[in-house]
Amino acid sequence: MRARPRTQSSLAIRGVEGPWFLVNASPDARQQLETLVDGRDVDGVRAPPIAGVLLTDAEIDHTAGLLLLRESTAPVRVFGEAGVERVLEDTLLRMLERFCGVEWTVLEPGQPLSLAASSLSVESFPAGDDEATGFVFRDGVTGGVVTYAPALAGMDGGVLARFAASDLVLVDGTFWREDELARLGISQRSAHDMGHIPLSGPGGSLEALAVLERPRKVLVHINNTNPILLEDSPERELVARSGVEVAYDGLEVEL
Repeated sequence: MRARPRTQSSLAIRGVEGPWFLVNASPDARQQLETLVDGRDVDGVRAPPIAGVLLTDAEIDHTAGLLLLRESTAPVRVFGEAGVERVLEDTLLRMLERFCGVEWTVLEPGQPLSLAASSLSVESFPAGDDEATGFVFRDGVTGGVVTYAPALAGMDGGVLARFAASDLVLVDGTFWREDELARLGISQRSAHDMGHIPLSGPGGSLEALAVLERPRKVLVHINNTNPILLEDSPERELVARSGVEVAYDGLEVEL
């Protein structure tokens, strides 16, 4: 098989102490949550094995899974910047409120927040534009640092500094080329038009990632048009030679 089947981009994370948290609730959240149950007789939707959901943005592929949590027996705890809440408050959040309730915690950019009952803290930061957000997670016990940026519109000095100070970077691998969709006759919108920096070409993210020495670098949020999904493609080979990995469903990392 040249490409593995993948569900949509999402992350589950927990500290050395405390519960799981879901980062972005994809439309495949039901299937993804069930992998965290660890064989217990628990319904992953009615009694989700998570303490909350953190949202990097209000994009539909990062938020639609919230509706799958509407049968939860307790209010769903959601964390995100104020702008994300404003976009969702009249749609997904209102629907959740009618079913199980919602408890929203505002994340202030650049201000770390300790997650309740967890050794983790989270800090949000701009990921290249005003709409997309990245998260830096730190474990207060182990000192491990994970940076998650599934929608990256640019890589300025601040973003690169956060990456360089991390142990693991999970970063936007959506498009290989700037004009990827146009080449395939799908859309005239470019990668940057859709809020993503392409991997290849001058100024592409792969070039910048290749020179980072400290962190383990893993590409996430990969569009089905991206040739790096083909494990025998020259683009995949170039990614590997750059010291960067391609994420897959079930990838587990312990820091």
